[in-house]
Amino acid sequence: MPRIENSIVIAADPRTVFDITNDIACWPEIFNEYSTAKVLSREREGRWTDIVFELSNEEGRSWRSWRLLDHRELVAYAERRDPLFPFRYMHLRWSYRAVEGGTEMTWVQDFELDDGFGVPLETVVERMQVHTRENQAGIRQKIESGAVRAA
Repeated sequence: MPRIENSIVIAADPRTVFDITNDIACWPEIFNEYSTAKVLSREREGRWTDIVFELSNEEGRSWRSWRLLDHRELVAYAERRDPLFPFRYMHLRWSYRAVEGGTEMTWVQDFELDDGFGVPLETVVERMQVHTRENQAGIRQKIESGAVRAA
């Protein structure tokens, strides 16, 4: 099973980083690949928030995803749902912990490609590694500069 794992330290407290990066409605502002982000349902009960949302990219492709936020442990669990292609599955875990200098934000993506997807796994993994690092660096810059703030 392929796994992508990347971490970055952001000079802000963990709650702030958690809140900003899990505010789905602002994803077009903090990620470079989403043109729209629409929350379809959001339910909060105690320490947990369950979110179903739809993302669209610049090419006009859209997909639905699910996300479960653990507000006590500062962890987000997610999966891509519909359509899954080019994946057979895509599971994500984002965690946030206080470290010297701010927050270490770690993203782990476990996935498997659909057999019908014509790009070699090694190419996909390399692209995802680069893309994830670029997104994390962009988020760090936006949070540290004050360009984005927690709602």
